[in-house]
Amino acid sequence: MTSPDPLAPRLPSPLQEAGDSRFGRRGLRLLLKRDDLIHPELIGNKWRKLVPNIEAAAGRPLVTFGGAYSNHLRATAAAGRLLGLGTTGVVRGQELAGRPLNPSLARCAADGMRLHFIDRSTYRHKSDPQTLAAILRAAGAENAYLVPEGGSNAEAVRGCRALGAELRGHADVVAVACGTGGTLAGLAAGLGADQRALGVPVLRGGFLAADVQSLQERAFGRRTGTWSLDDRFHFGGYARTAPGLESFARDFEDRHGLPVERLYVAKLLYGLVALAEEGAFARGTTIAAVVTGRPFPEG
Repeated sequence: MTSPDPLAPRLPSPLQEAGDSRFGRRGLRLLLKRDDLIHPELIGNKWRKLVPNIEAAAGRPLVTFGGAYSNHLRATAAAGRLLGLGTTGVVRGQELAGRPLNPSLARCAADGMRLHFIDRSTYRHKSDPQTLAAILRAAGAENAYLVPEGGSNAEAVRGCRALGAELRGHADVVAVACGTGGTLAGLAAGLGADQRALGVPVLRGGFLAADVQSLQERAFGRRTGTWSLDDRFHFGGYARTAPGLESFARDFEDRHGLPVERLYVAKLLYGLVALAEEGAFARGTTIAAVVTGRPFPEG
């Protein structure tokens, strides 16, 4: 019997062993936490972060922010279509007159999301109250429920705490790719006292530790859980890749039959292989990699 709820998830998400010689020969186990299988359209941490915000919106339309290839915008647009909610996406960068939308934004528009483009300078200052108010007025979204860029706020962090709870007793180290830090903040809070969380940022800058701590303080009143970041595997920044990363992702797909999303998941898995080769994990360690997304179909 199917659920009448269009956002009904598959929880807990599957946890699969990934036999991989690059880990096995160092006495390590690799598990894949398949959050990409939670929901067909709100994939992985997008479901965990968006659903608490949708509940808080209580039927109001949603407005949120993202770049031209934002998976968060696509998930928000899909949620709006499934629930019959209005959605507005404030997009970083100018719309190019006469040029078609890229496949990511075209999907958002097809799902009913109104797109409002702003220049990068204004986008950088969107957290300023006056700038934000002006953006929302221009977008016609003054009365909408605001979901921040990447979906990371206190509601989202508390939603991601269940991810950690699902992994208690299953791994020593749980690793996740990080954009805005909300998933790591909630994951670490949900793990057991004998587990630690590792975040692999996909953006340059080295600023994320302060953001994760701030998110935890807003959600739980304090920093909580054992967590750290390794910011060496961003490949130049968000949406940046390299031939070496592409080759690695294809090889991982061939080894494990897992479609590897390139902007987050590939960087996470690449980082874990590199850390294993560096001897960063003691023999006998079980590592769980959270698969937070999969490639969106472009049709």
